[in-house]
Amino acid sequence: MMQVLIIEDELRAAERLEKLIQQIDPEIHVLAILESVEESIRWFRTNEQPELIFLDIHLSDGLSFNIFSETDVNCPVIFTTAYDEYALRAFDLNSIDYLLKPIDKAKLEKSLEKFDKRVKNEKNSELNTDLIQLLSKIKKQTNVFRTRFLISKNDSFLIIPSGEIAYFYSEDKLTFIKTKENKRYILDESLDSLMESLDPKQFFRINRQLIISIHSIKSIESYFNYKLKLEVNPPAPQLNTVISRSKTLEFKEWVKNG
Repeated sequence: MMQVLIIEDELRAAERLEKLIQQIDPEIHVLAILESVEESIRWFRTNEQPELIFLDIHLSDGLSFNIFSETDVNCPVIFTTAYDEYALRAFDLNSIDYLLKPIDKAKLEKSLEKFDKRVKNEKNSELNTDLIQLLSKIKKQTNVFRTRFLISKNDSFLIIPSGEIAYFYSEDKLTFIKTKENKRYILDESLDSLMESLDPKQFFRINRQLIISIHSIKSIESYFNYKLKLEVNPPAPQLNTVISRSKTLEFKEWVKNG
C-alpha cells in the first residue's frame, strides 16, 4: 500500500484531494493531513518519510519552502497550488509535478501515473537536490510573500492578515505581533525566520529586536552619532526603535523606494 502525505491549509481542499486519490486508487493510504509549516516540521521529525507528498505552496503560517529548510525531506512532491502556469514554468524542466487548483481528477490521475513511471525510479538524494533547486527558483520567480499568520488563542485559532500588522518584536526570548489596533499576540517564530517570508517592500528589520511595517512609522528623527530614531504607531515605549548608523542608508532607501 502506497503511503502519501497531504500538506494543505484549506480543509475542504485537503478532504477533496484525499477523496479523489482514493477514487483513483483505493490502495493509496493518506497518512495525515497537515495544515501548517510548524505542524509539518513536527511531523517529519517524528515519523518515517511517506512515498509521496501533495504539498500546497502557501500555508497558513508561511511558505512551504520553510519545511525543507528545517527538516530532511527525501521523497518526491506533487504541488497543489493556485499559481498560474506562467509562474510555474520551472516545473517543466523537472520530474516533480504540479496541479492547479481546483484539482481535476483526470490531471491528478496523470500525475500519479507520472510518479509511478518516472519519480519512483529515481534516487531519493537526487530528488531532494532537485526539489531544493526548484523551490529556490519558484521563490525567485513568483515573489511569494506571507499574507497571513495563524495565531493560537486559548482553545481556538486566529488568522491575522499581514496588512493588519504594525510590527513584530522580541522580548524575553519570545516573539510578538503588534497589530494596528494595538493588540498583541505571541508568535512561535524567530525574527530571523520571519524576515525570510515577509514582503521586503512592506517590512524592515531596524534592529535585533524589531521588524516594522512601513505603515507603522509615525515619525523619523535624527539621533546621536548619525543614527535614526523612529516613533511608531501603536506606541512602543518599551522597545528600541533606534536604527544603527550602518543601517541608516539602507532604511532611507527602503522608505523612498520600497
